[in-house]
Amino acid sequence: MSSSKRFQSLSSAITKLHVDYLLITHLPNIRYLCGFTGSAGALLVGGEPVFFTDGRYTEQAHKEVFGARVLIGKKPPLPAAVEWLKRKRAGKLGIEGDHMTVAAEARLRALLPRSWRPRPTSGVVERQRMIKDAGEAELLRRAVNLGSSLFKPILKALRPGVPETAVAAKLEFAARQAGAEGMSFDTIIAAGPRSALPHGRASATPIPRQGFVVLDFGVILAGYCSDMTRTVALGRPSAKERGWYDAVLDAQLAGIAAVRPGVTAGEVDEAARKVLKRNKLAKYYTHSTGHGVGLEIHESPRLAAGETTVLEPGMVLTIEPGVYVPGQGGVRIEDMILVTKTGCDVLTPTTKELITVSHTA
Repeated sequence: MSSSKRFQSLSSAITKLHVDYLLITHLPNIRYLCGFTGSAGALLVGGEPVFFTDGRYTEQAHKEVFGARVLIGKKPPLPAAVEWLKRKRAGKLGIEGDHMTVAAEARLRALLPRSWRPRPTSGVVERQRMIKDAGEAELLRRAVNLGSSLFKPILKALRPGVPETAVAAKLEFAARQAGAEGMSFDTIIAAGPRSALPHGRASATPIPRQGFVVLDFGVILAGYCSDMTRTVALGRPSAKERGWYDAVLDAQLAGIAAVRPGVTAGEVDEAARKVLKRNKLAKYYTHSTGHGVGLEIHESPRLAAGETTVLEPGMVLTIEPGVYVPGQGGVRIEDMILVTKTGCDVLTPTTKELITVSHTA
């Protein structure tokens, strides 16, 4: 989608908000609309879009920004935007209430003349970002493929006695070598009893000889994030552990099967959760079934109980049910999914069969 179409869609949304301008300060939203990837910027939309940044980004802004007029100021972007507004007639200014801190809003109110009063808005740009265009879907597919390519090689690092952090370091180094700009989030390597921690970030804990290892990681490529989880077994899993794994896999496949246009996010969550209820494991499933992914690792919609967002073609989601038994271990399996006109495509190519890793120390 071109920048002009993105701005046109946003202009229609702004009209419905009954504001004259929308001040965008959340950097992923700025990047989505005009392409700027730096760390300091503000975008005013209402009439001709105007992008504000400082002298550090003169060359970068003129090179990257499309669809908006670029103004390089001696002041930080927020005061520069206010100075520009002061030259306009009084009006209503929408701000990103989900992202602007209380302190930043207080500074903004102090800078604005009384004739301009900021009005918080919620999710205006994010609602557009939920639906990926063909170019975004391709970038996400590439990020997924890069992340998935790291899975088999990293299994060799899962040796008894090796710290989880060492496994994470090897994975992240390999990601950089393969062309990733960075990791989507802090890598999760949780082995043995620590696999029962849903967000068990890699620790100094040594890899044990027996038990599950949850590997949850993602890469950033051209600004877009990937996210995948696989659980592998160290040594031979017990019948109980195998039962956990099979139940989670069935739940994950049920969640994927439920994804199609017109279905609500809550219905997808229920499809996965129902399988774990049937296996008497529901009490060990402690998080939602998934979330949107794009320029940020967690985007709308959220796939959780009671969520009423209706799925549409172009949404990219994770499906990631899990079971976490305190003190014993846990299993999570996660793919990224593209909603299509007739159903969905599974973007993650990595096998979901239970892999058993047998290494000597």
